Amino acid sequence: MTGLAPDFAGIMSKQQVLKVAVGVPLSRLFDYLPPADGPLPAAGCRVRVPFGRRRQVGLVMDVGASSELAPGKLKRAEAVLDETPLLSADDLWLIRFTSDYYHHPVGEVAAAALPALLRHGKALYPVLEMLAASDAGEQADIDALAKRAPKQAELLGALVDAGGNGLDADTLTELLPNWRRAVKGLLEKGLVTRFEQRSRADEAAAVAEPPAPGPQLNAAQQQAVEAVRGSDGFAAFVLDGVTGSGKTEVYLHLVRDALDAGRQVLVLVPEIGLTPQLVDRLRTRLGVEPALLHSGLTDLERLTAWRRARSGDARLVVGTRSAVFVPLPKPGLIIVDEEHDPSFKQQEGLRYSARDLAIARANHFGVPVVLGSATPTLELLQHCRDGNYTHLSLPERAGGAKPPAIRLVDLGRAPSDHGLSELMIGAVRAHLEAGGQALLFLNRRGFAPTLICSHCGHVAECRRCDSRMTVHAHDQSLRCHHCGSRRPLDASCGECGGAVRPLGAGTERLEEALQSTFPQRTVMRIDSDSTQQKGTMHDALATATAGDADILVGTQMLSKGHHFPKLTLVGIINADQGLFGSDFRSDERMAQSIVQVAGRAGREQTLGEVLVQTAFPEHPFWRRLIDAGYAGVAADALDERRSAHWPPFSRLALIRSAAHRHADAHAFLHAARELVDDADVRVLGPVDAVMARKAGRYRAQLLLQSADRRALHRALARLRPALEADPAARKVRWSIDVDPIELF
Repeated sequence: MTGLAPDFAGIMSKQQVLKVAVGVPLSRLFDYLPPADGPLPAAGCRVRVPFGRRRQVGLVMDVGASSELAPGKLKRAEAVLDETPLLSADDLWLIRFTSDYYHHPVGEVAAAALPALLRHGKALYPVLEMLAASDAGEQADIDALAKRAPKQAELLGALVDAGGNGLDADTLTELLPNWRRAVKGLLEKGLVTRFEQRSRADEAAAVAEPPAPGPQLNAAQQQAVEAVRGSDGFAAFVLDGVTGSGKTEVYLHLVRDALDAGRQVLVLVPEIGLTPQLVDRLRTRLGVEPALLHSGLTDLERLTAWRRARSGDARLVVGTRSAVFVPLPKPGLIIVDEEHDPSFKQQEGLRYSARDLAIARANHFGVPVVLGSATPTLELLQHCRDGNYTHLSLPERAGGAKPPAIRLVDLGRAPSDHGLSELMIGAVRAHLEAGGQALLFLNRRGFAPTLICSHCGHVAECRRCDSRMTVHAHDQSLRCHHCGSRRPLDASCGECGGAVRPLGAGTERLEEALQSTFPQRTVMRIDSDSTQQKGTMHDALATATAGDADILVGTQMLSKGHHFPKLTLVGIINADQGLFGSDFRSDERMAQSIVQVAGRAGREQTLGEVLVQTAFPEHPFWRRLIDAGYAGVAADALDERRSAHWPPFSRLALIRSAAHRHADAHAFLHAARELVDDADVRVLGPVDAVMARKAGRYRAQLLLQSADRRALHRALARLRPALEADPAARKVRWSIDVDPIELF
């Protein structure tokens, strides 16, 4: 591991200093001497080190010959946890790059890159407790033993039947739940032996069924495949395909190419809910079993998948955001599906963009990266305009399916009841009678967004946030969707004692109204409330895909990548939420949301229809979207951003603070403002966040903006260590968010 002859490793290790990343909020590595005994740990190995009054698991990032600390102050690492490096030089590069770009403590980045069990010091491979029959046990008279000790005889018989490899403790527990009571006597008689063995259960490649043939590629799909095939080394491709255009078919051909070349492929998807359909398709068409990495796995399942990827056994890895850190010894291709999705950006702790790290990682590996979406972000579209990325267009739906027709429903002329206008109800009825399926989209879960007093107008508010409580009818509760607070539904107004009523509509209320209007039809609600239990999302999507649910009611979860063959109508219930948003991305986000959910309609041969309920049908946004589609809205938005110097024509970083006292949150940011002295960096604020109080803390923010990316990062590199050393930082929770996707 050190490149030195073993005889000299111990001598040299006394002169070496380990540069260790420890999971604490300080932007530095920590110096330790190697353990007194054993070989010198290489970069990429984990070590257990004393840190203050605790013991921490750290990652060796480098081994040096000197330290800024005096020799007498250097502590010694207590133990080396890995015989060989857990992470390669490429993996360590990604940790350093992420720490540098997002200005986040390297130890916390290293922790985020490892599965939880490894962060906590567990072994890479589980060590199994094994039992096997000894030579004496193989020759023993089991029938005679059964007369004296039947439980011992039963256990010995199982071990003899298992042969010389024996059985592990978990298997024995399944076969004989009380085997531990019997083993002591067998050990004393010398009839069995106990030993430890490293688990290798996941090292054999998992094999799926033989690959199934797919449809013939159309001309646009074939051109996209050939463009990627023709790339030499790193290249970024934006696969801009209308919903239903067959982006997945392009992925499949490119993945097949990489697998045939003996390379690994990483596919990133926004959410767990998208994985079942995609994974089934990958498994069926490619004949390989993907390794899955997402938050729905147990710690052991996640470690197993991570280990398979690290060893190269997993040729195809499919995962959500954090899978961007998975080790890949033989990378050949990276795919980011639905690249526009905000869930690729982590909003707490290490605030990284998995999409952007995927691009950086592909560049480092020298492999192509494909970024697919029906609604590409403006940042990527501008990269295509500038010639940095290649724009691949799939302008038509695969199989000859036609795009859905979009119509506006003027709520000024067709008022709604429980969120449903008569025109919407009539359209649902017509499509159901024609044998179709309807999806009603409302990105607001719960029964109603608030509870209001009919007498004095008082609104039920969260006691910990500057927000209103949402009514949830199924358990008669009021909940805050920001901090999670919950209390029983008020029977009367807390201010005047008057009668209270729910105001507005959420998915629960919409579901109830539809069940009342269409009592003979099956109505299924799919949102984060209805799919909390493991497996419910998969079951709900299977039911919807089979057409067994006539009417689907859902939030953003239903707009992402799902294919419902019978779906012919999409109704967008409250389309006005983004028309007057305070964020400069409001138009882009709204267009993406509408185009994505509208794309669920008419995916087969039946023409789809999209009805959009709006109180502002004359707003220019609607005409531009209907006449020119997402491309028209994106072009207008890019022109506006260029004029206003917003991204992608400038770079942003947001410094946030939260404190129990309003003054502390602002004082910290005022101090931060004074530390920024670069003339090329514009500083805005500090100001209160739009929701100034959340979960009992007051929140404020400071915005840094620059047309020069290097200048912005230069300022942040000076700012971070200064803020860490500022005593005011102890009174607040603070973060630096580079390339923020939410400003307010």
